[in-house]
Amino acid sequence: MRARSIRGTGALATAVTLATVSAACSAPGGGEGGGAATSAVVGIAYEPDTLSPLLGFGKDGNSKIFDGLLTHDADLKLKPALAAALPEVTDGGRTYTYELREGVEFSDGKPFTAADVVFTYETILDERTNNPSKGELDAIRSVEAKDDDTVVFRLKYPYAPFAERTVLPIVPEHAAGGQDVNTGSFGTKPVGTGPYELAKWSKGEQLVLEANPDYWGGAPKIERFTMAIIKDDDVRATRLRSGDLDGAILPPNLAKAFKGPGRKTYAAKSFDYRTVTLPTGNEVTGDTAVRRALDIAVDRQAMVDGILEGAGKVAHGPVPTGSEWFTGGTERTHDPKKARALLDRAGWKPGKDGIRVKDGVRASFPLWYLSGDKLRQDHALAYASDAKKIGVEVEVQAGTWEVIEPRMPEDAVLAGGGSPADPDFDQYALLRSDLAGDGFNNMGWYDNPKVDRALEAGRESGDRAERKAAYDTVQRELVKNPGYTFLTHIDHLYVVDDRFGELSTQVEPHDHGLAAGPWWNVEDWRP
Repeated sequence: MRARSIRGTGALATAVTLATVSAACSAPGGGEGGGAATSAVVGIAYEPDTLSPLLGFGKDGNSKIFDGLLTHDADLKLKPALAAALPEVTDGGRTYTYELREGVEFSDGKPFTAADVVFTYETILDERTNNPSKGELDAIRSVEAKDDDTVVFRLKYPYAPFAERTVLPIVPEHAAGGQDVNTGSFGTKPVGTGPYELAKWSKGEQLVLEANPDYWGGAPKIERFTMAIIKDDDVRATRLRSGDLDGAILPPNLAKAFKGPGRKTYAAKSFDYRTVTLPTGNEVTGDTAVRRALDIAVDRQAMVDGILEGAGKVAHGPVPTGSEWFTGGTERTHDPKKARALLDRAGWKPGKDGIRVKDGVRASFPLWYLSGDKLRQDHALAYASDAKKIGVEVEVQAGTWEVIEPRMPEDAVLAGGGSPADPDFDQYALLRSDLAGDGFNNMGWYDNPKVDRALEAGRESGDRAERKAAYDTVQRELVKNPGYTFLTHIDHLYVVDDRFGELSTQVEPHDHGLAAGPWWNVEDWRP
């Protein structure tokens, strides 16, 4: 849950639905002359702020316009992309050497070299660059081009998951250099080595990509790929039903309406969780007794069964129970009676209206969710209902991120996060006390010195057992002082026209929709 990733792929959701549809949209999947489908139009919920990897776009891979040194296969195992092979790791895990793939060109025909890799990483790490995720590269001491075909990264400490950080897209120095990295044109006119090129970006409406005919991995068969930006879940379902879309990401209660011939539904397992931030700046949610009471008052299984219709699992923290990093014994048991007793002992006594009061403070606080997001809305309402049963009033409100963000220091938010690659990727930005107030990092302003030390130990140790012990500490501390109420882990559901054949999905992070789901490898589709 790094800056802005809490709302999806570096994304700023826009309160816009499509007013007009491109020719591709009006005849989804149709190629010329009624032949095999050579275009696809899909509905996504979020829009990127920028298409520049220097500012955070595509940092976890699958950006379509760009490639990283490495990429993930269907099982999330790392494999070479712009690198010719996986890195050679030496110096006790402090040096990573990459040999680059030969003959790769950017979409403008200029050659890709090691200098572009150095430019990309050094620019992101420059203090003047407004990349909210640059902290993810803190381990880098230096990056240098040994020659045109060799890049060497030297680290400050043996950062175990560093290779995962090299899925970060590489940009061309000749195109992105020589302009202001934060305001220059590269963010809207990108040039990359990826399977697609940007043909058109109508902000608030759609992103249109066209196949790169000279892609080093082979020209995609889907020649035109359009991502329609449709924030509202209901509108996205309506457009899919009307035939304007070939596919869309949908919440479970809407996806189930598309069962039957002509379309297929894909459930992508994910680390994506929904959680309620409990900011320390609020005199109610900042009380540890209230936090602990809410943590066990919530009926998580009812949310999985009723809201997700079984497409997910209960969340006891940021790590799913099926993960090797999950800490046994940190499961929360639904126990409203015990929750009420906790509040009684802490001095929160029921008032005349049933809402508890302590020292003149009423146990009431606002809970915001993103407008148009039915899953967040339903989670927020269920959370408020469970909280009321123990005498805590939660006032559910909807708004855009522009409305919500200034309120985060004191108001609760129905948020999301999660990354399957490594526990450091999500937990560091979610819980580090010194990241509170840094955009969408540590939205709950969580402050726990034991957790801070454990996060540093997990990040800087190269020993797997030591790292596991560190993240065990984090998860146990979240039981003692839950700065967030974790609710569910969600399976992402996608409905796609079956003309594209049998597709696949990956285990997904919180970021989803833009280059995930069944179109995570659209360049490999063979309609």
